Amino acid sequence: MSLRLKRFVCVTLALVAPAIFQTAAADPVEDFYKGKNLEMVVPTSPGGDYDIRGRLVSRHIGRFIPGNPSVVVRNMPGGLGVAAANYLARVAPRDGTVLHAIFQNMPVLQAIGSQGVEFDVRRFGWIGNTTNSPNVINSWHTTGIKTIQDVMTRELVVGAPGAASTSYIYPAALNALVGTRFKIVAGYPGGNDVNLAMEKGEVGGRGSNSWASWKSGHPHWLAEKKVTILVQIGLQRAPDLPDVPLMFELAKNDEDRQVLTFMSADMGISRAFVTTYDVPPARLDALRSAFDKMIKDPEFLAEAEKMKMDISPSTGLEAQKVAESMLSMPANIVQRAKVLFEPGK
Repeated sequence: MSLRLKRFVCVTLALVAPAIFQTAAADPVEDFYKGKNLEMVVPTSPGGDYDIRGRLVSRHIGRFIPGNPSVVVRNMPGGLGVAAANYLARVAPRDGTVLHAIFQNMPVLQAIGSQGVEFDVRRFGWIGNTTNSPNVINSWHTTGIKTIQDVMTRELVVGAPGAASTSYIYPAALNALVGTRFKIVAGYPGGNDVNLAMEKGEVGGRGSNSWASWKSGHPHWLAEKKVTILVQIGLQRAPDLPDVPLMFELAKNDEDRQVLTFMSADMGISRAFVTTYDVPPARLDALRSAFDKMIKDPEFLAEAEKMKMDISPSTGLEAQKVAESMLSMPANIVQRAKVLFEPGK
C-alpha cells in the first residue's frame, strides 16, 4: 500500500470511527422516547386525589425517562375505574407510551369476578406506587359521632358514588360483619360531591376516602375538627392515626378477620401507576427507574410537600407483588368478600 493510500485510509477512519461509535452506543430507549408525548390515563374526573397525583407525576417523570418525553393527562372516568383499566388492557398501544393511575381495588374486582372486568392486573407493567396511605371512613362534626363504637348504637348516614365503590363496600362490610349501623346513600357523581353533601347536611359522613386525600385536599377541615376519622382500611395504622382502629381489627372471629384483611390489602397499592401489557422489557425498566428517581427528587418532593401530599412510595416490583397476592387468596375468603362487594346478587 502506498504512503498516500495509507494516509487516506487513516484520515477516513478518523472521520468515520466516531460516527460508527456513536451509532453503536446509541440508546434505543432514548431514541424511542425522544420527542414522544406519553399519555397518563386517570380513571376519575378532574379534581380528586387520583387526578392530582396523576398530574403531579406527569409534570416530573418525563425528566427521568431517557429522551425526556412530555406526559399529557387524559381523564377517563367510568365504571369506577374499570373503564380505564379495560382501555389499557384492550385498546392502548403496548409500547410504553401509556401510563395509568390505576384504582387500587382493581385486583379485588378481578379476584371476585366482578362484572365488566376485562383486564388482568398480573399482566400490567407496574411502575411504582406513591403512597400506602390507608382509606378511612369519617363522620361530619354536626353528627356528634366521634368513634366507630358510636356507630354500633347510632345510625350514621354516609354518602357513596355507587354500590360498587369502596365508599359503599366498606360500610356495608362493617354492617354485615361487625354490627355497625351505617346507612349508605349511593349515587353521587364522585367523592367531591359527597363532600359537598356533608357540608349541606345531606349526609353525615363519607363511606371512604384516602387519608392522604383528606390531608392534601381539605387540611382546614381536619384542623377545624369538622371531619372525624372513625376507622382506617389498611394493613397497618397510619403513624398520624395511632388511636383509630383498622377495619380488620374489629372482626369478631378469624374468618371474618381474613375477609376484612383481604378487603384491606390493596392499600399497598393505594396510588400506583402501571403501563400496558407486553411493553418491551428495556422500556419497562426505564419507566420503573424513572419513577424511582422521581420519587426521591427534591423538586418533586418539594411540590408534593407544598400540596400537602403524602409520599410513602414502593417500587414497581413491590406493587406488582401486592397486586398478584390479591389473586391468590383462599376461595372461601374470596367468595365471602364477593357477597359484600356485590350486594343484592
